[in-house]
Amino acid sequence: MNSKSDLPQIKSFQMTNPNTLYNPTAFAYSHVAEVRHYLRILHISGQGGENQQGQLSKDFAQQVHQAFINLQHALHAVDASLMDIAVLKILVVDHSPKKHQFLIQEMQQLWKNQNFPACTLIPVPCLALQGMLIEIEATAYCM
Repeated sequence: MNSKSDLPQIKSFQMTNPNTLYNPTAFAYSHVAEVRHYLRILHISGQGGENQQGQLSKDFAQQVHQAFINLQHALHAVDASLMDIAVLKILVVDHSPKKHQFLIQEMQQLWKNQNFPACTLIPVPCLALQGMLIEIEATAYCM
């Protein structure tokens, strides 16, 4: 039986940044995610910055880091990875340029030398849990 790594590597989607729009890569996202080839669509609920025990750090940077770890755990549970994500929706409490810059830097590390997902950042006054500062929802397409 062939393993997943033995299968031909067909990308489920393609990211595009039209020349008629500004280049968004410095802000860690792409304008368009075109999905063509996939067997599975994964909708990952908004992942916050809580650890496995449900505890939240008061530090935004730590919550961002933990939210992406949580997102990766959810993806790995269904044999997928960050590179399968076509679309992200990110909600940030009390958005600021400093928080935005930290988020960009975190995404640049996670998608190093890869195209960024299409992404929408939504500033919000609060989230589901007291002290929750970020929530990241994802849609992934896998072979």
